[in-house]
Amino acid sequence: MKHISSELAGHLAGGATTLAHCWVVTRKDGQRIGFTDHDRSLTVDGLSCQSQNGLETSSLAAGPGLATGGGEVSGALSLSGLSDDDLEAGLWDGASVEVHLVNWADPSQTQLLRRARVGEVSRNGAAFQAELRGLSHLLEVKRGRVFARTCDADLGDGRCGVDLSDPAYQAEGTVTLARDLGELEIAGLSAFSSGWFNGGRLEVLRGEHAGFRSEVAAHRVEEGVARIGLWQAPPSSLETGTQIRVSAGCDKQVSTCRAKFSNELNFQGFQHMPGTDFVLSYPTRNTGENDGGVLVS
Repeated sequence: MKHISSELAGHLAGGATTLAHCWVVTRKDGQRIGFTDHDRSLTVDGLSCQSQNGLETSSLAAGPGLATGGGEVSGALSLSGLSDDDLEAGLWDGASVEVHLVNWADPSQTQLLRRARVGEVSRNGAAFQAELRGLSHLLEVKRGRVFARTCDADLGDGRCGVDLSDPAYQAEGTVTLARDLGELEIAGLSAFSSGWFNGGRLEVLRGEHAGFRSEVAAHRVEEGVARIGLWQAPPSSLETGTQIRVSAGCDKQVSTCRAKFSNELNFQGFQHMPGTDFVLSYPTRNTGENDGGVLVS
């Protein structure tokens, strides 16, 4: 049961009301942005919620029991902190949303109505549409371990244990040339052989796209020049001189864990798990392969 302040309860019981809705969004990078359906900006919890003309919102529907509820918000790409580049960089994916009921005549009278997460975001010209998902959708996410020959840990996490801040696995460099949106030439990585950063992460440290991150699709060294291709291109081409940080990648194989990271003891896969070739095999006479001995050495 929600607790409503006596001041707001008194206002609601008074007949004529002066109510508006405010949305407080916390993006993946920690930036908080507020907007309201009122005709002027309102302040909620110290955050100025901007008045947004043309903003349309559907009601947040709650399903029965633990069924996932949701709604959507649509409008123009004119809010501060809500730009096409921000959406392209994925800063709004999974952002948390708080929906507040506010007495616009006295903004100190507020009531938190719902919490949600931003789901799918789509754009059409200068307009956007964002899906809002109730928190119960998190219960539908599949969790648990994957039993496979390959490792299911994330490189550098608690189960893996590799220290990615080690200079052997991480380096900073400078963009010298952006061939297209996802192909970069970078100075400062000459000490690393081709493929070292395959599957790793690249982060932009400074400049217009500071905070942008993407997985490395390919790393190669040609004539002493390091070239890196990204799976996700930045919203626009990186400028020459942009500072970046790139960390090593892992293909999840036990041989890589042993040779590249000296971390075989923490390997989180099951390298001796029989594959489909074994599962589909059958005993044959006089081959010596089915003698009851060990399958691996």
